[in-house]
Amino acid sequence: MGYSAVMIRAFIFDLDGTLVDTLGDITAGMNGFLERHGWPGHSADEYRYMVGGGLDTLLKAAVPASAAGELETLHDEAMAVFERMGAGDSRPYPGTREALELLSARGIPISVVSNKPQALARTVVEHLFPGIRFALVLGGHAERPIKPHPAGALQAARAMGVEPHDCGFVGDSDVDMLTANAAGMHAVGALWGFRTREELSAAGAEILAASIGDIPALAGT
Repeated sequence: MGYSAVMIRAFIFDLDGTLVDTLGDITAGMNGFLERHGWPGHSADEYRYMVGGGLDTLLKAAVPASAAGELETLHDEAMAVFERMGAGDSRPYPGTREALELLSARGIPISVVSNKPQALARTVVEHLFPGIRFALVLGGHAERPIKPHPAGALQAARAMGVEPHDCGFVGDSDVDMLTANAAGMHAVGALWGFRTREELSAAGAEILAASIGDIPALAGT
């Protein structure tokens, strides 16, 4: 899609599959967790479609149906696994730091809104993006509804001092596109992430970006 018709004054980024390729760590962490319970693991391509809805959604998809009644207890155990892992072997997608630095140098505010648990989201951002100034980093929290509810996105817009219609919400899944549209923001689909062009378009992507290096071109002042 062309970029000339939009003028975006601030950006909100999803984390997993948008700023950072976390699929290997998610696969390793969850499969180790499942193995300790004697349950079968899953491939990275399967996890690609399990993530995006937060830890509880991931657990519900990954564990056997017979364990559905144990999800509350399993949540704490799985959370501990990923807390110990921290940023692990995850890395930003190529060009991510450069794109974020360019936006910052132009005075374009940036934030992160993820369904990854709050503490984990902040750990990953702090470890992988030292020196990058985000107006706000939000992860999943019991006191705030997760995406696609627009609450987190709207909170980020306030933190950046812009109106929702001036924000671009960049993400790689249907959840992110639904969030952007619910918040009245520009929905920017990340084609380099975990999901497909078809999913992003069907969920209401206004713009499809081939790489994160394309994002600064969307910014207007």
